[in-house]
Amino acid sequence: MWVLIDNRRTQSCNNWYELRWILPVLCVFSVLLVVETITKEEKRRLRDQVKEMFDHAYSSYMEHAYPADELMPLTCRGRVRGQEPSRGDVDDALGRFSLTLIDTLDTLVVLNKTEAFEEAVRKVIKDVHLDNDIVVSVFETNIRVIGGLLGGHSMAIMLQDQGEYMQWYNNELLYMAKELGYKLLPAFNTTSGLPYPRINLKFGLRRPEARTGTETDTCTACAGTLILEFAALSRFTGESIFEEHARKALDFLWEKRQRSSNLVGTTINIHTGDWVRKDSGVGAGIDSYYEYLLKAYVLLGEDIYLERFNTHYAAIMKYISQPPLLLDVHIHKPMLNARTWMDSLLAFFPGLQVLKGDIKPAIETHEMLYQVTKKHNFLPEAFTTDFRVHWAQHPLRPEFAESTYFLYKATGDPYYLEAAKSIIENLNRYARVPCGFAAMKDVRTGSHEDRMDSFFLAEMFKYLFLIFSEKEDLIFDVEEYIFTTEAHLLPLWLSTAVQPITTKNTSENQELDDSNFDWSCPNTKILFPDDPQYAHNVREPFKNVVDKSCPKDSAKGHKEDFQVTFQSESSPSSTGPRPPLRARDFMANNPEHLDILKRMGVTLIHLKDGRVQLVQHASQAASSVDAEDGLRFMQEMIEFSSQQQKEQLPPRAVQIVSHPFYGRVVLTAGPAQFGMDLSKDDAEARGFVEKSEPYNACTHITNPGVIKGKIALMQRGHCMFAEKARNVQKAGAIGGIVIDDNEGSSSDTAPLFQMAGDGKSTDDISIPMLFLFMKEGKIILDAYLEYKEVEVLLSSKAKDRGIDSESMEQKTSEESVEDVVTGQTVLSSTDYDSSSKGESSVTIESGSAHASDSENFGDSLPYQDALAKESETVKEEETDQSKDIPPESSEPAAKSVADSSKDNKHKLNDILADWREDIEAFERMEKDEL
Repeated sequence: MWVLIDNRRTQSCNNWYELRWILPVLCVFSVLLVVETITKEEKRRLRDQVKEMFDHAYSSYMEHAYPADELMPLTCRGRVRGQEPSRGDVDDALGRFSLTLIDTLDTLVVLNKTEAFEEAVRKVIKDVHLDNDIVVSVFETNIRVIGGLLGGHSMAIMLQDQGEYMQWYNNELLYMAKELGYKLLPAFNTTSGLPYPRINLKFGLRRPEARTGTETDTCTACAGTLILEFAALSRFTGESIFEEHARKALDFLWEKRQRSSNLVGTTINIHTGDWVRKDSGVGAGIDSYYEYLLKAYVLLGEDIYLERFNTHYAAIMKYISQPPLLLDVHIHKPMLNARTWMDSLLAFFPGLQVLKGDIKPAIETHEMLYQVTKKHNFLPEAFTTDFRVHWAQHPLRPEFAESTYFLYKATGDPYYLEAAKSIIENLNRYARVPCGFAAMKDVRTGSHEDRMDSFFLAEMFKYLFLIFSEKEDLIFDVEEYIFTTEAHLLPLWLSTAVQPITTKNTSENQELDDSNFDWSCPNTKILFPDDPQYAHNVREPFKNVVDKSCPKDSAKGHKEDFQVTFQSESSPSSTGPRPPLRARDFMANNPEHLDILKRMGVTLIHLKDGRVQLVQHASQAASSVDAEDGLRFMQEMIEFSSQQQKEQLPPRAVQIVSHPFYGRVVLTAGPAQFGMDLSKDDAEARGFVEKSEPYNACTHITNPGVIKGKIALMQRGHCMFAEKARNVQKAGAIGGIVIDDNEGSSSDTAPLFQMAGDGKSTDDISIPMLFLFMKEGKIILDAYLEYKEVEVLLSSKAKDRGIDSESMEQKTSEESVEDVVTGQTVLSSTDYDSSSKGESSVTIESGSAHASDSENFGDSLPYQDALAKESETVKEEETDQSKDIPPESSEPAAKSVADSSKDNKHKLNDILADWREDIEAFERMEKDEL
């Protein structure tokens, strides 16, 4: 039975017995019967495949990583904070409390693995300690650990009531959640009631040994995503302090909304309540704030939460929703878009709209997201309004699967079964590795990242399993529970467990009216009036929205235009009044240019990572005229950087396809401006690798018999890249890989670049040439030493990987080579201040576009970071030009897929590290479930 909540305040929602029929877990509606294209047998097969995939991921974690927080699936080991290189804020989720195991507890029950659940609960009780001297994210610890413990407790008492399992259980998980809750409470000791973003589990805040407590800002979602877990903790334990603090934080955020637009910003000062970032959307930084307002009403039955949600929702649909897009706006000027791209976290929003009951825009946005996944296999971490890749990573996020589940339950349309099936296929084809599932470093090349976040097990497999399951497949009624933002299960009867906390009657009652109860949970006659094709008809106009907006031919043309433009800019020009040396003509190995720099007071510094830094001291110039020329030169360098950021060129892939890798190791490589263009359809080179002699390939190759028909490995240095290519091509090589000679270099500290020519015609070079930093190149060298015969594929994008015998049969990839490209720049970080003691500084990533390879920097044109900065205001754009961009994330690594006796003996070095990401954008994304 389904009931429409009338357009007035309902009194029945305070009684959970009535609430479960009005708003069970996700407003699952009965709809007109639609003939399914996927049979029951096929659904059963897909359900079992999801279980097999979960077993593969979970057993890999337990075997290779436990008791560490997370699994590193490429190197088959656990990620222990402090023992691996820091990944910045993303590591704040790790607290040395076996995060993945806790996050997975209720997933085990959903998948009907009750014995494994019982064993896992015993391990958590026995092994997990919560008093570690470590700084953690309050937000992540709440949704993953407290939420995981409460979800596990909910499942434990449910099984206990059934009488077969967990008869020994005595609320141990609840006591652990309570202990952790008290450890987080000091974070709320602010005048506003908003929590500090981080806390030390052992020492709390502000004490010297705590190493935290000086922060002033937090994201809206970080402060507004506490009420479900904290209220549940209060209702389970009878201690109201947790719910009181979470409610106070929500009240403060509500009071600080922009009154004219009813929108909230992304980042807020926890002491003053001032908005630090005034852009507003439904993705990273805000998303789960909106989610928890509506779900707090569902769980707790208090009208105030629904009133607030509906007020915000009306503003979202008025300003942010631009079907099928959801674009950030400024809270004070909501008609003005704040950015031209969307992040993948907004993929949860169609599911929330299902819970709200607003199905039509949910279908529209989901369809757009589905088309993006068809184009790139996964949702890129961010993509532009014309559906090009903006941030290329994909850390196996579950939000798209979540919305797919909600829409299938709401419509019964088998189309969403097909969407869920595509998720399964892509995970197996592109992300599955011998030790679990690896995040995608770049959806365009298919390269991997050495991470498998806990939310992958907590959320992804729940939603996929439930999509393909029938009611009889579950051992409990999932509709008696609500999902948290981490997909943990909390029972709806909590609304009657304790008398709800009374709140003061604010002026909001005068601001809101009964219209805020429209579409609370409509029945199916209103949603689908006698039209079984309703969802199909809504989707149809958006079927080709991605392909129409992002034609591949134009991307190819853009790249070719860039190559011509760059070559013409390479030539010095003598027309017009110009400085003695133009930035675009500068060559770092040209003695004449270096002499000019010296006269202008510009010092050139070679950095260890291959970059070149230019620093000007006006007082050291030969004359005032030279100082003026130097200033113009530095300004021109900055302008040249901005110009180059608009140019685009995609990375390339080096895929190891021979035994024992079988295509599962993919390294992102820098291309060349000469030789075979791998971006063209079917352009690739496949062959076994062999080291050239001499290794630098700068002179006549002495082992042509060995090199012939192979892909030559060469060391960077001593001559130009084009010269190396000519030498190995003459010896019969079918391709070449240049490996950096800079010790320890990796994409952690330097962006990829394309190898430039030598100033001469390079039409004679026909073989493909790619560049790897030393860290990534050493993976191939180690494999070469270990297995002798190592076959690689040089291409624009990784091909389908071989799937081991345990995997289901996979169909071949239908997607053509992706030509979406990333920008490139000569100056990725600059420092210029003409008023600062007459000194200015410019850092050139990987050197000038025309310097000699023998100088280890110049024969290259650097890439712009794939996660490039998108400044929110002109002021930010000007300021951020002077900020260095730190590395973004982990050190992904590759591991041989040999038998276990060899695994411990022969570990390959880390696979390609993360693209570096701008720190501000990094903070936006990582604070919400990265």
